[in-house]
Amino acid sequence: MPLQPILAKSRIESIDVLRGLVMVIMALDHTRDFFHSTAWTEDPLNLATTTPILFVTRWITNFCAPVFVFLAGTSIYLQSLRKTKQELSSFLIKRGLWLIFAELVIVNLGMTFNPLYTIQILQVIWVIGISMVILGLLIHLPFRLILILGLVIVLGHNLLDVVEAAPGFKPSLWWDLLHRRGIYPYANGHFLFVLYPILPWLGLMLLGYCTGTFFAPTVSPATRKTALLLTGFGLLVFFIVLRFSNLYGNPTPWSEQKSGLLTVFSFIDVNKYPPSLLYMCITIGPALLFLVAIESVKNRLTNFLRTFGRTAFFYYIVHWYVLHSLCLLMFLSRGHLLSDGVNIATKTQTILLFVVPGEGVGLPVVYVIWAGTVLVLYPLCRWYDRYKTSHKEKWWLSYL
Repeated sequence: MPLQPILAKSRIESIDVLRGLVMVIMALDHTRDFFHSTAWTEDPLNLATTTPILFVTRWITNFCAPVFVFLAGTSIYLQSLRKTKQELSSFLIKRGLWLIFAELVIVNLGMTFNPLYTIQILQVIWVIGISMVILGLLIHLPFRLILILGLVIVLGHNLLDVVEAAPGFKPSLWWDLLHRRGIYPYANGHFLFVLYPILPWLGLMLLGYCTGTFFAPTVSPATRKTALLLTGFGLLVFFIVLRFSNLYGNPTPWSEQKSGLLTVFSFIDVNKYPPSLLYMCITIGPALLFLVAIESVKNRLTNFLRTFGRTAFFYYIVHWYVLHSLCLLMFLSRGHLLSDGVNIATKTQTILLFVVPGEGVGLPVVYVIWAGTVLVLYPLCRWYDRYKTSHKEKWWLSYL
Protein backbone atom coordinates (compact mmCIF):
# COMPACT_ATOMS: atom_id res chain seq x y z
CA MET A 1 0.00 0.00 0.00
CA PRO A 2 1.44 3.45 -0.89
CA LEU A 3 2.81 5.46 2.03
CA GLN A 4 1.09 8.73 1.14
CA PRO A 5 -2.56 7.56 1.59
CA ILE A 6 -1.65 5.98 4.93
CA LEU A 7 -0.23 9.24 6.21
CA ALA A 8 -3.21 11.21 5.02
CA LYS A 9 -5.67 8.87 6.69
CA SER A 10 -3.90 8.84 10.07
CA ARG A 11 -3.57 12.59 10.17
CA ILE A 12 -7.20 13.20 9.33
CA GLU A 13 -8.28 10.75 12.01
CA SER A 14 -6.21 12.48 14.69
CA ILE A 15 -7.82 15.79 13.78
CA ASP A 16 -11.29 14.22 13.92
CA VAL A 17 -10.56 12.67 17.32
CA LEU A 18 -9.52 16.03 18.76
CA ARG A 19 -12.53 17.75 17.21
CA GLY A 20 -14.79 15.03 18.63
CA LEU A 21 -13.28 15.45 22.09
CA VAL A 22 -13.95 19.18 22.22
CA MET A 23 -17.49 18.62 20.93
CA VAL A 24 -18.16 16.24 23.82
CA ILE A 25 -16.69 18.70 26.32
CA MET A 26 -18.72 21.52 24.78
CA ALA A 27 -21.94 19.65 25.57
CA LEU A 28 -20.95 19.69 29.25
CA ASP A 29 -20.95 23.48 29.34
CA HIS A 30 -24.29 23.73 27.59
CA THR A 31 -25.78 21.08 29.88
CA ARG A 32 -24.67 23.20 32.82
CA ASP A 33 -26.32 26.25 31.25
CA PHE A 34 -29.65 24.47 30.96
CA PHE A 35 -29.75 22.48 34.19
CA HIS A 36 -27.39 23.72 36.91
CA SER A 37 -29.14 25.60 39.69
CA THR A 38 -26.66 28.50 39.74
CA ALA A 39 -25.97 28.71 36.00
CA TRP A 40 -27.86 31.99 35.68
CA THR A 41 -27.30 33.43 39.13
CA GLU A 42 -23.53 33.05 39.68
CA ASP A 43 -20.41 33.14 37.54
CA PRO A 44 -18.65 29.75 37.78
CA LEU A 45 -15.31 31.52 37.25
CA ASN A 46 -15.88 34.03 40.07
CA LEU A 47 -13.17 33.08 42.56
CA ALA A 48 -15.12 34.61 45.44
CA THR A 49 -18.11 32.29 45.03
CA THR A 50 -17.14 29.27 42.93
CA THR A 51 -15.97 25.83 44.01
CA PRO A 52 -12.96 24.00 42.53
CA ILE A 53 -15.10 21.44 40.68
CA LEU A 54 -17.44 24.12 39.33
CA PHE A 55 -14.50 26.27 38.21
CA VAL A 56 -12.85 23.34 36.43
CA THR A 57 -16.17 22.28 34.86
CA ARG A 58 -16.51 25.70 33.26
CA TRP A 59 -12.83 26.33 32.57
CA ILE A 60 -12.19 23.05 30.73
CA THR A 61 -14.77 24.06 28.15
CA ASN A 62 -12.52 26.98 27.18
CA PHE A 63 -10.83 24.55 24.82
CA CYS A 64 -13.93 23.96 22.71
CA ALA A 65 -14.46 27.06 20.60
CA PRO A 66 -10.79 27.89 19.84
CA VAL A 67 -9.93 24.30 18.94
CA PHE A 68 -13.08 24.06 16.80
CA VAL A 69 -12.21 27.26 14.92
CA PHE A 70 -8.52 26.37 14.64
CA LEU A 71 -9.25 22.91 13.24
CA ALA A 72 -11.75 24.39 10.81
CA GLY A 73 -8.82 26.32 9.36
CA THR A 74 -6.66 23.18 9.29
CA SER A 75 -9.38 21.27 7.45
CA ILE A 76 -9.62 24.07 4.90
CA TYR A 77 -5.90 23.70 4.16
CA LEU A 78 -6.37 19.97 3.64
CA GLN A 79 -9.16 20.77 1.18
CA SER A 80 -6.78 23.09 -0.66
CA LEU A 81 -4.62 20.06 -1.48
CA ARG A 82 -7.37 18.61 -3.67
CA LYS A 83 -9.13 21.75 -4.96
CA THR A 84 -8.05 24.67 -7.08
CA LYS A 85 -7.96 28.07 -5.41
CA GLN A 86 -11.02 29.15 -7.36
CA GLU A 87 -12.95 26.02 -6.37
CA LEU A 88 -11.94 26.40 -2.72
CA SER A 89 -12.75 30.12 -2.69
CA SER A 90 -16.23 29.52 -4.10
CA PHE A 91 -16.89 26.68 -1.67
CA LEU A 92 -15.75 28.66 1.38
CA ILE A 93 -17.85 31.69 0.52
CA LYS A 94 -20.99 29.60 -0.09
CA ARG A 95 -20.49 27.40 2.97
CA GLY A 96 -19.68 30.42 5.11
CA LEU A 97 -22.92 32.13 4.12
CA TRP A 98 -24.82 28.90 4.80
CA LEU A 99 -23.29 28.67 8.29
CA ILE A 100 -24.30 32.25 9.09
CA PHE A 101 -27.85 31.44 8.02
CA ALA A 102 -27.81 28.22 10.07
CA GLU A 103 -26.64 30.14 13.15
CA LEU A 104 -29.38 32.73 12.87
CA VAL A 105 -32.25 30.36 12.02
CA ILE A 106 -31.48 26.80 13.14
CA VAL A 107 -29.02 27.13 16.03
CA ASN A 108 -30.69 30.13 17.65
CA LEU A 109 -34.06 28.38 17.64
CA GLY A 110 -32.61 25.26 19.27
CA MET A 111 -30.78 27.30 21.88
CA THR A 112 -33.58 29.71 22.83
CA PHE A 113 -36.75 27.80 21.78
CA ASN A 114 -38.07 31.24 20.86
CA PRO A 115 -39.86 31.05 17.47
CA LEU A 116 -40.17 34.86 17.41
CA TYR A 117 -36.38 35.22 17.36
CA THR A 118 -36.50 38.24 19.66
CA ILE A 119 -32.78 37.81 20.28
CA GLN A 120 -30.25 36.72 17.69
CA ILE A 121 -27.00 35.46 19.19
CA LEU A 122 -23.87 35.45 17.07
CA GLN A 123 -21.87 32.49 18.37
CA VAL A 124 -19.22 30.10 17.11
CA ILE A 125 -21.04 28.92 13.96
CA TRP A 126 -21.53 32.53 12.87
CA VAL A 127 -17.89 33.40 13.38
CA ILE A 128 -16.70 30.28 11.56
CA GLY A 129 -19.04 31.22 8.72
CA ILE A 130 -17.91 34.82 8.38
CA SER A 131 -14.27 33.75 8.77
CA MET A 132 -14.76 31.23 5.95
CA VAL A 133 -16.17 33.97 3.72
CA ILE A 134 -13.16 36.17 4.45
CA LEU A 135 -10.70 33.30 4.01
CA GLY A 136 -12.44 32.49 0.75
CA LEU A 137 -11.36 35.94 -0.43
CA LEU A 138 -7.89 35.77 1.10
CA ILE A 139 -7.15 32.30 -0.28
CA HIS A 140 -5.77 33.85 -3.47
CA LEU A 141 -2.99 35.56 -1.50
CA PRO A 142 0.43 33.92 -1.07
CA PHE A 143 0.57 31.46 1.83
CA ARG A 144 3.22 33.52 3.63
CA LEU A 145 1.02 36.61 3.54
CA ILE A 146 -1.91 34.69 5.06
CA LEU A 147 0.43 33.47 7.82
CA ILE A 148 1.68 36.99 8.53
CA LEU A 149 -1.87 38.34 8.62
CA GLY A 150 -2.94 35.62 11.08
CA LEU A 151 0.05 36.31 13.34
CA VAL A 152 -0.52 40.08 13.28
CA ILE A 153 -4.18 39.67 14.23
CA VAL A 154 -3.62 37.11 17.00
CA LEU A 155 -0.56 38.82 18.48
CA GLY A 156 -1.81 42.36 18.10
CA HIS A 157 -5.58 42.45 18.55
CA ASN A 158 -5.26 42.97 22.32
CA LEU A 159 -3.84 46.42 21.58
CA LEU A 160 -7.48 47.35 21.01
CA ASP A 161 -8.04 46.71 24.73
CA VAL A 162 -6.20 49.99 25.36
CA VAL A 163 -8.66 51.83 23.16
CA GLU A 164 -11.63 50.15 24.82
CA ALA A 165 -10.33 50.97 28.31
CA ALA A 166 -10.03 54.68 27.56
CA PRO A 167 -12.41 56.96 29.51
CA GLY A 168 -15.51 57.79 27.52
CA PHE A 169 -15.04 55.04 24.95
CA LYS A 170 -18.36 54.17 23.32
CA PRO A 171 -18.30 51.17 20.99
CA SER A 172 -20.44 50.96 17.90
CA LEU A 173 -22.05 47.88 16.44
CA TRP A 174 -19.26 47.62 13.89
CA TRP A 175 -16.62 47.80 16.60
CA ASP A 176 -18.35 45.05 18.57
CA LEU A 177 -18.68 42.91 15.46
CA LEU A 178 -14.92 43.19 15.07
CA HIS A 179 -13.57 42.93 18.59
CA ARG A 180 -15.89 42.86 21.60
CA ARG A 181 -19.25 41.51 22.65
CA GLY A 182 -22.29 43.71 22.88
CA ILE A 183 -26.05 43.74 22.48
CA TYR A 184 -27.98 46.00 20.12
CA PRO A 185 -31.69 46.54 19.34
CA TYR A 186 -32.43 46.23 15.64
CA ALA A 187 -36.23 46.20 15.58
CA ASN A 188 -39.14 46.61 17.96
CA GLY A 189 -38.41 44.15 20.78
CA HIS A 190 -35.61 42.40 18.85
CA PHE A 191 -31.92 42.38 19.75
CA LEU A 192 -28.64 41.29 18.22
CA PHE A 193 -26.17 39.82 20.73
CA VAL A 194 -22.60 39.77 19.42
CA LEU A 195 -20.89 37.09 21.48
CA TYR A 196 -18.16 36.04 19.04
CA PRO A 197 -16.53 39.05 17.31
CA ILE A 198 -14.81 38.53 13.99
CA LEU A 199 -11.23 39.76 14.31
CA PRO A 200 -9.58 37.43 16.87
CA TRP A 201 -11.42 34.33 15.68
CA LEU A 202 -10.52 35.08 12.07
CA GLY A 203 -6.86 35.34 13.09
CA LEU A 204 -7.11 31.97 14.81
CA MET A 205 -8.66 30.33 11.75
CA LEU A 206 -5.90 31.75 9.55
CA LEU A 207 -3.26 30.23 11.82
CA GLY A 208 -5.16 26.94 11.83
CA TYR A 209 -5.11 27.04 8.04
CA CYS A 210 -1.35 27.61 8.02
CA THR A 211 -0.80 24.81 10.53
CA GLY A 212 -2.38 22.50 7.99
CA THR A 213 0.99 22.40 6.22
CA PHE A 214 2.20 20.05 8.96
CA PHE A 215 -0.42 17.55 7.78
CA ALA A 216 0.49 17.57 4.10
CA PRO A 217 1.32 14.12 2.66
CA THR A 218 4.85 15.31 1.90
CA VAL A 219 5.57 15.91 5.60
CA SER A 220 6.96 12.89 7.45
CA PRO A 221 5.43 11.83 10.79
CA ALA A 222 8.68 12.63 12.60
CA THR A 223 8.85 16.13 11.13
CA ARG A 224 5.19 16.78 11.90
CA LYS A 225 5.49 15.58 15.49
CA THR A 226 8.57 17.70 16.08
CA ALA A 227 6.86 20.79 14.66
CA LEU A 228 3.70 20.27 16.70
CA LEU A 229 5.64 19.54 19.90
CA LEU A 230 7.81 22.63 19.55
CA THR A 231 4.84 24.82 18.71
CA GLY A 232 2.66 23.37 21.46
CA PHE A 233 5.26 23.66 24.21
CA GLY A 234 6.35 27.03 22.85
CA LEU A 235 2.82 28.38 23.20
CA LEU A 236 2.61 27.16 26.80
CA VAL A 237 5.97 28.69 27.75
CA PHE A 238 4.96 31.91 26.03
CA PHE A 239 1.70 31.88 27.98
CA ILE A 240 3.41 31.39 31.35
CA VAL A 241 6.01 34.11 30.78
CA LEU A 242 3.62 36.70 29.37
CA ARG A 243 0.84 35.92 31.85
CA PHE A 244 3.25 36.15 34.76
CA SER A 245 4.32 39.62 33.62
CA ASN A 246 0.72 40.94 33.56
CA LEU A 247 1.90 43.34 30.84
CA TYR A 248 -0.05 42.28 27.77
CA GLY A 249 -2.21 39.62 26.20
CA ASN A 250 -5.26 39.65 28.47
CA PRO A 251 -7.42 42.58 29.59
CA THR A 252 -7.73 41.26 33.17
CA PRO A 253 -4.54 40.66 35.20
CA TRP A 254 -4.08 37.70 37.51
CA SER A 255 -3.53 38.29 41.22
CA GLU A 256 -2.52 36.42 44.36
CA GLN A 257 -5.51 34.88 46.14
CA LYS A 258 -6.14 33.56 49.64
CA SER A 259 -5.00 30.07 48.66
CA GLY A 260 -2.52 28.57 46.24
CA LEU A 261 -5.26 26.82 44.27
CA LEU A 262 -7.24 30.03 43.83
CA THR A 263 -4.07 31.80 42.73
CA VAL A 264 -3.58 29.16 40.06
CA PHE A 265 -7.19 29.63 39.02
CA SER A 266 -6.63 33.38 38.75
CA PHE A 267 -3.52 32.75 36.64
CA ILE A 268 -5.28 30.51 34.11
CA ASP A 269 -8.56 32.45 34.02
CA VAL A 270 -8.16 34.29 30.73
CA ASN A 271 -10.61 36.22 28.60
CA LYS A 272 -12.85 34.39 26.11
CA TYR A 273 -15.13 37.22 24.98
CA PRO A 274 -13.21 38.22 22.92
CA PRO A 275 -10.55 35.49 23.03
CA SER A 276 -7.35 37.08 24.25
CA LEU A 277 -3.89 36.20 23.00
CA LEU A 278 -3.22 34.30 26.22
CA TYR A 279 -6.56 32.48 25.95
CA MET A 280 -5.52 31.21 22.53
CA CYS A 281 -2.08 30.16 23.77
CA ILE A 282 -3.35 28.11 26.72
CA THR A 283 -5.95 26.32 24.60
CA ILE A 284 -4.19 25.76 21.27
CA GLY A 285 -0.87 24.76 22.86
CA PRO A 286 -2.28 21.66 24.63
CA ALA A 287 -4.41 20.90 21.55
CA LEU A 288 -1.28 20.57 19.40
CA LEU A 289 0.33 18.32 21.99
CA PHE A 290 -2.81 16.18 22.03
CA LEU A 291 -2.59 15.78 18.25
CA VAL A 292 0.92 14.38 18.68
CA ALA A 293 -0.15 12.00 21.44
CA ILE A 294 -3.22 10.70 19.63
CA GLU A 295 -1.87 10.29 16.09
CA SER A 296 -0.92 6.63 16.38
CA VAL A 297 -3.63 5.65 18.89
CA LYS A 298 -6.66 3.72 17.68
CA ASN A 299 -9.10 2.10 20.08
CA ARG A 300 -12.76 2.19 21.06
CA LEU A 301 -12.46 5.60 22.69
CA THR A 302 -10.79 7.22 19.69
CA ASN A 303 -13.36 5.63 17.37
CA PHE A 304 -16.10 6.99 19.63
CA LEU A 305 -14.66 10.51 19.56
CA ARG A 306 -13.84 10.31 15.87
CA THR A 307 -17.52 9.77 15.07
CA PHE A 308 -18.41 13.08 16.72
CA GLY A 309 -15.48 14.79 15.03
CA ARG A 310 -16.60 13.65 11.59
CA THR A 311 -20.16 14.86 12.21
CA ALA A 312 -19.36 17.97 14.26
CA PHE A 313 -21.87 20.36 12.67
CA PHE A 314 -24.69 17.79 12.76
CA TYR A 315 -23.85 17.02 16.40
CA TYR A 316 -23.71 20.71 17.27
CA ILE A 317 -27.18 21.43 15.93
CA VAL A 318 -28.87 18.32 17.33
CA HIS A 319 -27.36 18.63 20.80
CA TRP A 320 -29.08 22.02 21.32
CA TYR A 321 -32.50 20.55 20.56
CA VAL A 322 -31.93 17.46 22.72
CA LEU A 323 -30.71 19.45 25.73
CA HIS A 324 -33.42 22.08 25.45
CA SER A 325 -36.15 19.46 25.05
CA LEU A 326 -34.96 17.75 28.24
CA CYS A 327 -34.90 21.14 29.93
CA LEU A 328 -38.49 21.76 28.84
CA LEU A 329 -39.59 18.42 30.30
CA MET A 330 -37.92 19.24 33.60
CA PHE A 331 -39.54 22.69 33.54
CA LEU A 332 -42.99 21.14 33.14
CA SER A 333 -42.26 18.49 35.78
CA ARG A 334 -41.84 21.28 38.35
CA GLY A 335 -45.43 22.38 37.80
CA HIS A 336 -44.79 25.20 35.35
CA LEU A 337 -46.98 25.77 32.31
CA LEU A 338 -45.75 26.35 28.77
CA SER A 339 -46.95 29.96 29.02
CA ASP A 340 -44.77 30.41 32.09
CA GLY A 341 -41.70 29.96 29.92
CA VAL A 342 -42.24 33.26 28.13
CA ASN A 343 -43.40 35.10 31.26
CA ILE A 344 -40.42 33.98 33.34
CA ALA A 345 -37.93 34.71 30.56
CA THR A 346 -39.37 38.23 30.16
CA LYS A 347 -39.32 38.89 33.91
CA THR A 348 -35.82 37.54 34.53
CA GLN A 349 -34.39 38.61 31.14
CA THR A 350 -33.18 35.08 30.50
CA ILE A 351 -32.44 34.40 26.84
CA LEU A 352 -33.28 30.69 27.11
CA LEU A 353 -36.95 29.83 27.42
CA PHE A 354 -37.92 27.32 30.13
CA VAL A 355 -34.78 28.05 32.15
CA VAL A 356 -35.53 29.59 35.54
CA PRO A 357 -32.63 31.29 37.35
CA GLY A 358 -32.14 29.61 40.72
CA GLU A 359 -33.98 26.45 39.73
CA GLY A 360 -32.17 23.35 38.60
CA VAL A 361 -30.04 20.47 39.80
CA GLY A 362 -26.67 19.99 41.42
CA LEU A 363 -23.45 19.52 39.50
CA PRO A 364 -23.35 15.70 39.85
CA VAL A 365 -26.75 15.45 38.15
CA VAL A 366 -25.54 17.83 35.44
CA TYR A 367 -22.75 15.36 34.69
CA VAL A 368 -25.24 12.50 34.50
CA ILE A 369 -27.46 14.41 32.07
CA TRP A 370 -24.40 15.34 30.00
CA ALA A 371 -23.18 11.75 29.78
CA GLY A 372 -26.66 10.51 28.87
CA THR A 373 -27.02 13.15 26.16
CA VAL A 374 -23.68 12.24 24.58
CA LEU A 375 -24.59 8.55 24.60
CA VAL A 376 -27.96 9.28 22.98
CA LEU A 377 -26.30 11.37 20.28
CA TYR A 378 -23.69 8.75 19.42
CA PRO A 379 -25.89 6.37 17.36
CA LEU A 380 -27.42 9.35 15.53
CA CYS A 381 -23.99 10.68 14.63
CA ARG A 382 -22.75 7.21 13.66
CA TRP A 383 -25.73 6.81 11.32
CA TYR A 384 -25.13 10.23 9.81
CA ASP A 385 -21.41 9.52 9.37
CA ARG A 386 -22.20 6.31 7.50
CA TYR A 387 -24.78 8.11 5.38
CA LYS A 388 -22.25 10.77 4.38
CA THR A 389 -19.61 8.16 3.61
CA SER A 390 -21.92 6.10 1.41
CA HIS A 391 -23.43 9.08 -0.43
CA LYS A 392 -20.43 11.08 -1.59
CA GLU A 393 -22.30 11.88 -4.79
CA LYS A 394 -24.63 14.19 -2.83
CA TRP A 395 -22.91 17.58 -3.15
CA TRP A 396 -24.95 19.21 -0.40
CA LEU A 397 -23.48 16.91 2.24
CA SER A 398 -20.15 18.77 1.94
CA TYR A 399 -21.90 21.82 3.40
CA LEU A 400 -22.93 19.92 6.54
